[in-house]
Amino acid sequence: MNPFNPTLFEYLKQAQTDNLKTSTYLKEYADLKVRVSFGMGAPARVPWIAFITNDMHVSNGFYPVYLYYKDKSKLILSYGISETSEFDTTWPVDVIGSAQTITEYFNEKVPRYGDSLVFKAYSVEKNGDKLQIKDDETGEVIPQEQIENDLRIIIEKYKQGFDIVEHTQVTSDVGIGLFYMEKQLEDFLIQNWDKTDLGKELDLIVEEGVLVSQQYRTDIGPIDILTRDRKNGNYVVVELKKNQTSDDTVGQLARYMGWVKEKLVDNDVRGIIIAGGFDKRLNYAVKMFPQIQIYTYLIDFKLIEQKKLDQGEKV
Repeated sequence: MNPFNPTLFEYLKQAQTDNLKTSTYLKEYADLKVRVSFGMGAPARVPWIAFITNDMHVSNGFYPVYLYYKDKSKLILSYGISETSEFDTTWPVDVIGSAQTITEYFNEKVPRYGDSLVFKAYSVEKNGDKLQIKDDETGEVIPQEQIENDLRIIIEKYKQGFDIVEHTQVTSDVGIGLFYMEKQLEDFLIQNWDKTDLGKELDLIVEEGVLVSQQYRTDIGPIDILTRDRKNGNYVVVELKKNQTSDDTVGQLARYMGWVKEKLVDNDVRGIIIAGGFDKRLNYAVKMFPQIQIYTYLIDFKLIEQKKLDQGEKV
C-alpha cells in the first residue's frame, strides 16, 4: 500500500489557498473510497478528507475523516459522523463511550462537525515554505511513519465494524458462517447454540421432545428465540435486529418481554438484542431498559479450494 502522507500534506497546503479543485486527489485508499472537499463556491472553514465504504456517503454515514480547522491550525483525525443524515449504525460503543467529541476537545462550539469524535489531534505549523504536523501536547514534530500508522489504525477499526477485514484464519468454529442476509443468523444461532456465548448461560426450550424456542408463538407475534437462564430459570427473550429501525427493535422486544411477564408469570424476564452494529439510537434506547443487553456479531470468511475438500484435507 502506497503511503498517504504525500496526499495529506498536499491537502494541507491547498487548504491555505482559495483553490477548491479536487480532481487530482486519490480516489481510493486501503480499499475505501476517498472523498476530498475544500468547500463549494467558497473555501470551507473546515476542509476534509473522508474514507468511506461503497455503500456509505459523506452526507449519510460514519467514516474516518481528516478535519482541518484552519482558524485553529488543528488537524483532527476523527471518528467522523455525518451531519446531514443519521446512518442506521455508527461507531462501536467502545469508541462512543471513550472518545471526546470535537466540541468537547476544543471546549467551545465549532463551525462544523462538533459531534464527530477525536481519534488523534495534531497541530499544523508553517516552517518556511513547508508545513509541519506536530504533536498537539508536546509540540514536537511527528514522524511521518507515525502519522501513517495513526491512519492505518483508525481505518482498521472502521473495517472491523463492517467485517471487511481480510482474515487469514478462522478464530472459532462459530465464526465459520457467512450470513448473506441477517435472517440467516437465527437459524445459524439455533444450530450452533452450544458453541456461542449465549449457549453457555441460556438454555433453549424443549417441550415433549420438540424445540420450541425458535419463533416461539405468542398472540402478539412470534419471538425470535425464547430461552431460559440456566442459573435462575428466568426467561430471556432474544430478538434479532433484522431490517428494522432501532426504535422498532427495542419496542418489539419490550412488548415480548411484557407478554412473557404476564403470560408466563416471570417478573424478572430479560431481553437481548443481537445486531450487526451498535448504533447511537440503540444506545440511548437501552439506557432506559437495564434488563436489556446488546450483542453484536462478527463474521469470519474463508475461501477453501474444492480440491482440498475432495482430498479430505483438514482446513
